[in-house]
Amino acid sequence: MNSKKRILFKYGGNAISDPEIQSEVLNQLIAIKKDGHELIIVHGGGPFIKDLLATHKVPSNFIDGHRVTTPEALRLVEMALKGEVNSSLVNKINAKGQKAVGLSGKDGKMVLAQKRQHTSKKNGSERNVDLQRVGDVKKVDPFLVELLLQQKYIPVLTCIAADENGLDFNINADLFASHLAAALKVDEVVFMTDVDGLYKDFSEPESLIKSLSLAEVKELKDQGVIQGGMIPKIDACTHAIQNGAKKARIINGTKPEQINQLMHGVLIGTQVVKG
Repeated sequence: MNSKKRILFKYGGNAISDPEIQSEVLNQLIAIKKDGHELIIVHGGGPFIKDLLATHKVPSNFIDGHRVTTPEALRLVEMALKGEVNSSLVNKINAKGQKAVGLSGKDGKMVLAQKRQHTSKKNGSERNVDLQRVGDVKKVDPFLVELLLQQKYIPVLTCIAADENGLDFNINADLFASHLAAALKVDEVVFMTDVDGLYKDFSEPESLIKSLSLAEVKELKDQGVIQGGMIPKIDACTHAIQNGAKKARIINGTKPEQINQLMHGVLIGTQVVKG
């Protein structure tokens, strides 16, 4: 990969909570920056949120990969994402000789949120579910990120944003990353998770789906192959490539060497393509 590329990595799960893995992931990401590419990091922090909610005895559950977020939970979610994870990542990247800037969607009105109207599908039936303070991305203004990239900074963003009235929302990090990737017209958006990609049958490692078209996405959802936390990841890939990103891929963030392999053209993980 010789020409300069713009690459957005969505970073979360165990790859972010294990200190040893985290250090190696950051080393691999920084190597991309050193090679002259533009790097954007969007992160979640599920394990940190889980621990903080448990400490404060605030219940939490998931529906279709989205965390139901009460106003009380949102305060703790923001505390974990901005106060702990974002600040720590910025500090560690800076300590490795780079210049990172920590942001949320609220900074510079970069991401405008709206309350998510969620429909859950199960066993062929649909029902509307109130996820409370869970938002969708209504609009992205990429100007601030563009400005930082021009000045050779690494933007590190977390997935909290406000609506027109200043009401804060927790946005699924995968969907947040996909909207930002589309607005920035990235060459590739890479979603790091805890598995090697999407499997037809998770119990069979050889059933890893290496490439998936948009037409196949619907079919696999109907078959129940795409389910749980993989739903927002595949939805995120789909949105990104339909709206401006050139490529979208899911890789295993707990195997940092996959980042290096990706940058050297090795076909890893699951790629979602338009055709």
